[in-house]
Amino acid sequence: MQSADEGPILEIDGLSISFFTRRREIPAVLDFSISVQPGETMGLVGESGCGKSTVALAVMRDLGRTGRITGGTVKFKGRDMSQMSDHEMQALRGNEIAMIYQEPMASLNPAMKIGRQLMEVPMIHQGLSRKEAYARALQMAVDVRLPDPARILNAYPHQLSGGQQQRIVIAMALMSEPSLLILDEPTTALDVTVEAAVVDLLKELGQKYGTAMLFISHNLGLVRETCDRLCVMYSGEAVERGSLPDLFGAMRHPYTRALFQSIPLPGTDKTHRPLRAIPGTFPLPHQRPPGCTFGPRCDYFEAGRCDAGDIALANVPGAEGHTSRCLRFQDIDWDAPMPTGAEQPRPEIGPVVLRVDKLKKYYEVAANTLFRGRTHRPIKANEELSFEARESETLAIVGESGCGKSTFAKVLMGLETATAGQIRLGGRNIEALPIEARDACTLSEVQMVFQNPFDTLNPAMTVGRQIIRALEVFGVGQTAAHRRERMLELLDLVKLPREFADRMPRQLSGGQKQRVGIARAFAGDARIVVADEPVSALDVSVQAAVTDLLMQIQREQKTTLVFISHDLSIVRYLSDRVLVMYLGHVVELGSTDQVFSPPYHPYTEALLSAVPIADTSVEKVHIVLEGDVPSAMTPPPGCPFQTRCRWKSQVPGDLCDREVPPLRQLAQGHQVKCHLSDETLAQMQPVIRIAAD
Repeated sequence: MQSADEGPILEIDGLSISFFTRRREIPAVLDFSISVQPGETMGLVGESGCGKSTVALAVMRDLGRTGRITGGTVKFKGRDMSQMSDHEMQALRGNEIAMIYQEPMASLNPAMKIGRQLMEVPMIHQGLSRKEAYARALQMAVDVRLPDPARILNAYPHQLSGGQQQRIVIAMALMSEPSLLILDEPTTALDVTVEAAVVDLLKELGQKYGTAMLFISHNLGLVRETCDRLCVMYSGEAVERGSLPDLFGAMRHPYTRALFQSIPLPGTDKTHRPLRAIPGTFPLPHQRPPGCTFGPRCDYFEAGRCDAGDIALANVPGAEGHTSRCLRFQDIDWDAPMPTGAEQPRPEIGPVVLRVDKLKKYYEVAANTLFRGRTHRPIKANEELSFEARESETLAIVGESGCGKSTFAKVLMGLETATAGQIRLGGRNIEALPIEARDACTLSEVQMVFQNPFDTLNPAMTVGRQIIRALEVFGVGQTAAHRRERMLELLDLVKLPREFADRMPRQLSGGQKQRVGIARAFAGDARIVVADEPVSALDVSVQAAVTDLLMQIQREQKTTLVFISHDLSIVRYLSDRVLVMYLGHVVELGSTDQVFSPPYHPYTEALLSAVPIADTSVEKVHIVLEGDVPSAMTPPPGCPFQTRCRWKSQVPGDLCDREVPPLRQLAQGHQVKCHLSDETLAQMQPVIRIAAD
């Protein structure tokens, strides 16, 4: 392992990368420079398309046939990687340099057992015997805190949870103790609780093995908890570099500040202090503006100066290693409060439009599906859900993957039917009505905005035609001309130019596609819109614009929004009430203020602790849940959360092991399903608090 006084592990100097098509050269990265020291974690942040992953692929020398380094150097331990042969690069990859991708299954062979996949690394790169490689794999499985490591090594990837798969990928990357680990959005697909455990694990293993890390993310909260230094990218350029305290406490580039204005930090409020989306759109690589690439979207742009020519990174006075690519950073009053969006009226909550009473959804599956066993077991996806949602209200449903959030959404939409209980929409029961049996009125009243806008639009149909098709299904409009006019009005509603009606989905950005999805959901004047992780696939600045749009439409249409998410930061910002689910049960229900302040259910407490917050004035109690969510086929007896609860010892006897707690009321509208006494709950301290100045 290289020591700190031997120089940087990775040194990128003046790197420029282009992709060459038949029509043109597309410059993806321009004049990019960073260095990563031994044992250091360097963060690389920015919006999609800014060049973060392209830099990582250049380090791995994996730019494909069309990608080419057109300037600058990439050095690993002082050696220019462009001068290395293919054989030398092959020896480096997976051995000295390892990479962890966003989707763990992209790195795992589905037809090979986990143990064999881990053993391959030291056997190929270090010539270890099978016995030695197995011992190394077993130890690494222990290091990444996998339960029952011997069983995990004998399993196939599909038999593991997403968190376990990602831990295996981390173990695989660290098997040969690499000098450099590149992590490209390694926790995006994980729940916040699993994300917190993985981040802890990465920091611990980085210290243990002395590994330098290049951490690529758009999540500023996660970067704050993981990295030592930070580089902010925009449109292929590094626009600001510096230590974590510099960039979080003394930022000196308007784009960095605009990113912070786009994320829901503690204190932001959808009515009094709404988020402020970055105006305009991200420039295409071959259509960059002259001068400052951020100029057309910048509050401080000065014509004739900011667009006069190329702008170099400049040192920030009094801060070693802090640089900014801005001509005006010394003219700006950085101590002034960050501007927020215009204050909005709070919607007036109306009557109940949705009532759910003791809803259950069970699935019957064969106990041994492979061998067609005749014994069937129920999977209890939803267990006696009871709550109400009102007109103009945003009700958030939160919890880890597998808790039953999306199952409830499917039953509400008619994609599944309930096993027991009731769902009343207006004066009608709809829990037993499958979607094909619902009339046009019921279909139009309950609509859905999906997580991934890329998968919900027909690639062969224009935007306008897709919205008109929804209007036809809902029976809206007497003639084709009426429906076309309504389609154009819906484009106005979601703030898309009317000419987009003739565009194909491939011609739209991710945020624009999500707006089309929202327009389609509101085509029939929906009373209830179920938004299932509607912004998790979008950049933070686009998230701010889309959430603002949803709130504006809700105010105008008096829509009830059922917002399903595992991101408690956006939930705190958007929701009026919060329903917390765990293993099919409602474990807490209350107003946003009640759920985000003690006393809470122990599971809510852990969820709040796991949320990464990009605010240096915030202090958090550090709670990491041990183990994974139990299987809904074999749930634990008694309290569903008792296998992971850190408060269990406060309950006398074996009550938690024997009995499911009742859902009891702590205050007006605030309910928890927990055996802890009122006195114990009252002793709970805030998990998230603003540090004293």
